[in-house]
Amino acid sequence: MTENNWKEEEEKIKQAFGDKTWAQIKSEESWRIFKIMSEFVEGIDKLSKIGPCVSIFGSARTSPDNPYYKIAEEIAAKLVRHGYGVITGGGPGIMEAGNKGAASERGRSVGLNIELPFEQTPNPYIDSDKNMNFDFFFVRKVMFVKYSQGFIIMPGGFGTLDEMFESLTLIQTHKIGRFPVVLVGKEYWSGLIDWMKKTMVTQGNINEEDLELFALVDTPTEAVRVIDDFYAKYLLKPNF
Repeated sequence: MTENNWKEEEEKIKQAFGDKTWAQIKSEESWRIFKIMSEFVEGIDKLSKIGPCVSIFGSARTSPDNPYYKIAEEIAAKLVRHGYGVITGGGPGIMEAGNKGAASERGRSVGLNIELPFEQTPNPYIDSDKNMNFDFFFVRKVMFVKYSQGFIIMPGGFGTLDEMFESLTLIQTHKIGRFPVVLVGKEYWSGLIDWMKKTMVTQGNINEEDLELFALVDTPTEAVRVIDDFYAKYLLKPNF
């Protein structure tokens, strides 16, 4: 981090702890509430009409020549052929691959973009009427969860882990239904899963059966099969 970056961060911290008058607090928070409400309203209005979709999460930093990019693209194309639309975070990397795969099969290609100072610009494969921009991560995550019938977790960083554990937490606590969660890339995820088994389960922070809330696969065919098999148990088709 450069000296200028440090100064910017220091100034943000000072502002956060600075004294404000009641009028300032009331004014700033009131506008923030209206902004949050507007993002919820727009998201619900658009996404309530898209039909069954699967969310694909993964790194914005994955290049098109990375094998995981190709896998995400193929998973998205297969999902469309099996009757699902695809929702991504709308940016580059794995998100772009997901939207590209969906668009290649003329399926629903949804992008929930987040305004960031770096990394995140909408990719060109999102349907023009399904490209949304968010300022607030928590509103965006609600949209992912509320309108997805399954979650594909590709290799990624902090944001991907956040989205993965958000989904698993809501399923574990019965706040949402037990939708399929699929981790793709055994080599990438095995270390984390081993730690969950040896540390989280051993110390009693999760139950052993909580490890059954997700599947671990390597190929696009396996990933889509998990989604299909899940809904086949309930005699549901993608057009439910």
